[in-house]
Amino acid sequence: MAEAQLRPAFWLRCETKEFERRAALTPKTARTLIHAGFDIYVERDNQRIFEDSEYEAQGCKLVPYNSWPSAPLSIPIMGLKDLPTSTEPLQHTHIYFGHCYKRQAGWASLFRRFHNGGGTLYDLEFLEDADSGRRIAAFGFHAGFAGAAVGALAYAAQKKGEVLGKLEPYDNEEKMLAGVKGALGGSGRGIKVLVIGALGRCGSGAVDLFRKIGVEEENIVKWDMAETAKGGPFQEILDVDIFVNCIYLRESIPPFLTKEFIQTAGQQRKLSVVVDVSCDTTNPFNPLPIYSSNTTFTQPTAPVDLGTSVPPISVVSIDHTPSFLPREASEKFSEDLIPALRHFPERKTAKTWTEAEKLFEKKMTEALTEVE
Repeated sequence: MAEAQLRPAFWLRCETKEFERRAALTPKTARTLIHAGFDIYVERDNQRIFEDSEYEAQGCKLVPYNSWPSAPLSIPIMGLKDLPTSTEPLQHTHIYFGHCYKRQAGWASLFRRFHNGGGTLYDLEFLEDADSGRRIAAFGFHAGFAGAAVGALAYAAQKKGEVLGKLEPYDNEEKMLAGVKGALGGSGRGIKVLVIGALGRCGSGAVDLFRKIGVEEENIVKWDMAETAKGGPFQEILDVDIFVNCIYLRESIPPFLTKEFIQTAGQQRKLSVVVDVSCDTTNPFNPLPIYSSNTTFTQPTAPVDLGTSVPPISVVSIDHTPSFLPREASEKFSEDLIPALRHFPERKTAKTWTEAEKLFEKKMTEALTEVE
């Protein structure tokens, strides 16, 4: 493929993370960009919820699986989740969730790869509207919605004395709701839940799921910054069946729960399932230091090590819960992203992109200082 590009373009790479079926561009949004004058290259990917043929039908140019390293450097590479672990220098411009700006595990190594290759990362988590400062696009609503669904399934399994088994993504919301209600015996009536971060996108998604499976409104406890201002740990979390953490962590805060706090309560608690949608597992400020590693769609829950004298608590800490409802989550996210992508060719003057690049450079400097 020739290096020179007469038209602006994006290259949609495959996702190599297990069970990640979402896409940063969908066939529908790819068509929108093509009509706006872009070329869209799409790597073949059997794991993606959208068929290769759906992209081809909209005018996308299909390219081999995982071939982005040989793509022209002039074409930005789009994706969602982490790149495969490597030490190879990154020469391209990348647009994806780097999970490296808050000093997560491996953050400095990833920045070293960009530094060595001369590439740039425009992190999707930090693309903000030039006027409001609000994130351009986020999977927050569907993260909370799907995370709460997994939590309800884990609760149903635990009440049967079982451990929740491998999860398969649902084709649509209707099938997800039917599956969760069926596992609960018909509805979520009688279950008490608490959502922290309830005013945000993620929290509102969790609340919506609980309402739709039949949890009574009075049994949905909705907390946000005002309720957590007093500082944890919080007894109120122990007084519900399912707790869902949906906060956006910016700084060190007192923990919401600790093992010692749970053990002290002993038998005097309801809490059975903790769903950590935020998944700040490797963040040094993690407000839920009751577990140490993420769970997966293969093993969606992990027990909290509390000894044998107290009832069990299961933790759900899947870091890509929207993949449980991949088609709808992808469509909403990609549609929200389109206005910014249209202006990518003017990224040296468009504030959304200039601010994102400044942040990348700032974090790069921090990482290189850390490494040195």
